[in-house]
Amino acid sequence: MLKTIIVDDEDHVRVTLDRILKKHCPHVKIIGEAGNVLQAYDLILQKQPDLILLDIHLGDGSGFDLIRKFENPGFKIIFITAYDQYALQAFRVSAVDFILKPVNPELLTEAVFRAQNMIQNELRIKLDALESNLYPENHHKRKIVIKTQDKIYLELLDHITHLDSDGTYTCIFTTDAGEIMTSRPLKEYEEMLQGSGFFRVHRSYLINLAHISRFDKNEGGYVILTNKHQIPVASRKREELLELFEEFIK
Repeated sequence: MLKTIIVDDEDHVRVTLDRILKKHCPHVKIIGEAGNVLQAYDLILQKQPDLILLDIHLGDGSGFDLIRKFENPGFKIIFITAYDQYALQAFRVSAVDFILKPVNPELLTEAVFRAQNMIQNELRIKLDALESNLYPENHHKRKIVIKTQDKIYLELLDHITHLDSDGTYTCIFTTDAGEIMTSRPLKEYEEMLQGSGFFRVHRSYLINLAHISRFDKNEGGYVILTNKHQIPVASRKREELLELFEEFIK
């Protein structure tokens, strides 16, 4: 079942959406309704929905104000509004769809099924990653799920050369998928990859030790990776890196 919350400040709209979903989307379970940002925020924290049908203009703010309260939303969003000028902004926050009022049942049904497929695909990717990481003998097949605004990658750790952060975004460099830009901070990836052969050589860089080509002590110290990238090494990290060098580069 697709756990769904309806957020709209008009009672009759919530009733209409409820009727459409019950008639055309039997796989949807409506677990709550809210009329403003505060109610919706509390409801989301309590119910942990899969999908939110979200109006733009709410009594105490906007649907975008609600989304901004969640750093990494674990739910899909279908915006339902009378204002078409917000469509571009809606898709910038990775909305599944943007539907204008009065709601066309066919369009809403298609959007809900699309959201369900996206959720199922993400779950399948996560299960694949979990399976590949469960067994020690799969060390060279371990994977990580990387989510961007419009894609989900299931990337082998062996294919990641390094991660580069500017404080707001993290760019993940791979040997097969090129550069993958994400909104997660570098610290989250450092924690996620702990014990997997990655090392934070600098506040802005996390490298895969298996991809070090050489270490140059000149000019403050830096490593050259197999993709030819030159990564600076912070002075306080130099000795620790040299100790790890022999362990991982064989």
